[in-house]
Amino acid sequence: MIFKKKSKFSEIFLRFVVHITAIVSCLSLLSIVFYVLLNGISKINLEFLINSYSEISGAPKGILPMIINTFYIVFITMIISLPIGLGTAIYTTQYAKSKKFKRIISFSSDILAGIPSITFGLFGYSIFCSKFQLGTSILAGCLTMAICVLPTLVRTSEEALNNVPSDYKEASVALGATKLRTIFAVVIPSAMPEILTAISLCIGKILGESAVLLYTVGMSCSMPKGPISHIFASGRTLTLHLYQISRQANTSDSISICFATATVLMIIIALLNLVSCISFKRR
Repeated sequence: MIFKKKSKFSEIFLRFVVHITAIVSCLSLLSIVFYVLLNGISKINLEFLINSYSEISGAPKGILPMIINTFYIVFITMIISLPIGLGTAIYTTQYAKSKKFKRIISFSSDILAGIPSITFGLFGYSIFCSKFQLGTSILAGCLTMAICVLPTLVRTSEEALNNVPSDYKEASVALGATKLRTIFAVVIPSAMPEILTAISLCIGKILGESAVLLYTVGMSCSMPKGPISHIFASGRTLTLHLYQISRQANTSDSISICFATATVLMIIIALLNLVSCISFKRR
């Protein structure tokens, strides 16, 4: 009887603790979001979104080049990293027979995931900017960011592919499909919701990264002169712009620009997560 009372009390207490932690997590998120929105939404207008940024007093303080640069970084980084990450996950889950080699790949991914982002930035600057003579450019930043997001993409994709029921693969093989056709027609489509989640996580990491891009992309805030040539030019992202402005935030106008930039960045991340959730539900 005493044991049952203790067990019931423990269950009630643990349930209370779990609810409190969930509420604290939600309140933390909401407080950050509302505080940034409250201080930044009033600064956002059409001129702020479509103009370039100039440090001259009284000149436009727009963020259009930074928005363009951010999407450049996200798009090119995912083009580079997605085939490599997904290909590695397919190999380790569908083809690799040596457990030792699979452990080496998994261990390498885990080590790569634990490296500080500032180290990736230093590596990217030394190799891509200096050795390959790309300079501080969009392309150098994308190549460095591709290495940075690779562990997340590989590990999450591996989990997604491993969660596909073996019955699906066996049924496909029984119908006469080759292994390659089974992977691309059955396994990957079945794992696509989790793969989309991995892509969403990587995009979020790219959008929020500053240390890697600080070394490799540069701080130019000029408008792109051409869609292809801009890849080899320097250009700051929204995160770098926020960092740069915050360093000189000695006036109320600079502080409001910081909050407005942070608001736009949060809106972009929220929209990308919304698209990811809608895609997940449709599948």
